[in-house]
Amino acid sequence: MADVNTASAAFLATIPSPDQGVWHIGPIPIRAYALCIIAGIIAAIWLGERRWIARGGTKGTVIDVAVFAVPFGLVGGRLYHVITDNQLYFGPGKNPLNALKIWDGGLGIWGAIALGAVGALIACRRKGIPLPAMADALAPGIVLAQAVGRLGNYFNQELYGAHTDLPWGLEIYQRYNPTDPNDFLNGVAIGHVPLPDSPVHPTFLYELLWNVGVALLVIWADRKFRLGHGRVFALYVAGYTAGRFWIELMRTDSANHILGLRVNVWTSILLFAAAIAYFVLAAKRGPREAPETLWSKDVPREDAPDASGASDGEGASGTSAASVAASAAEGEAHADVAAAPDTVRDSAADKATEDPKPDSEK
Repeated sequence: MADVNTASAAFLATIPSPDQGVWHIGPIPIRAYALCIIAGIIAAIWLGERRWIARGGTKGTVIDVAVFAVPFGLVGGRLYHVITDNQLYFGPGKNPLNALKIWDGGLGIWGAIALGAVGALIACRRKGIPLPAMADALAPGIVLAQAVGRLGNYFNQELYGAHTDLPWGLEIYQRYNPTDPNDFLNGVAIGHVPLPDSPVHPTFLYELLWNVGVALLVIWADRKFRLGHGRVFALYVAGYTAGRFWIELMRTDSANHILGLRVNVWTSILLFAAAIAYFVLAAKRGPREAPETLWSKDVPREDAPDASGASDGEGASGTSAASVAASAAEGEAHADVAAAPDTVRDSAADKATEDPKPDSEK
């Protein structure tokens, strides 16, 4: 009885894994990994839209950018994974077509960001807005989306570390798929039979929590120092790669190595150094971008949002399109009066006194 109680206490002190990561509604599979990716994308767009409007950008622009960036990012993320883990898809006994099965997991954040940036650049040029400013608005949402996406790894029972006796150790169960004994991903845990190394370090959870911390750090730093010109995005990259470095060293899943270190460890080191360098150098570009530079060229300026009404306080010192247009019109009117002959100047001054508002505000 004592042994049973000890075993029960040990089990309760660990984190159980889900019994399965795929459910079926008739012939249609519902995959937790895909749902987490979708939820992360929605969260990133929602937060990015709020931050973009707070900076003085036009409403709906982030969604328009996402139409390009998300598909590009998914393709880029999959390409990076297939290239860096090519042994999983190519070679003797492998099926190259499995490289297309994105729903089975396998997205490299580096490829997703790189190719997603290409899609965002295309959208930003169509809108006539600066990509660095858009990247700054999206940065916290991107790392938050990464945190949500890591829940998908939990359901897939992947990306974990070595054995641990810590209270938050993760139990990994054997899953069984009656139609394919080798397909553990789509199987179901029967009887909660743990793998030999269980419990293990839940490295997916470590990264999830780290990513949430990076998101909060980036938002705080942006509000306090009013960062611009891509420096918010650089801070996100530096913060994320700093955590990915040590978390990657804990992982035990198969990966390619260079000079004894996992490929993603080297990638983290290089991107961290590049992000810090950009963060320092971009400071020379001066204050944050002016709100009027963030207006989409296909939106009338008088319809642009008022940054001073931002909900998160980032645009408190910004200026709306209407107010800037009014100031410009008023300044032009005064300049014309000053340059006119006396009789015209007197007439213009009388008119300005009667109706001081520019046409855009009438």
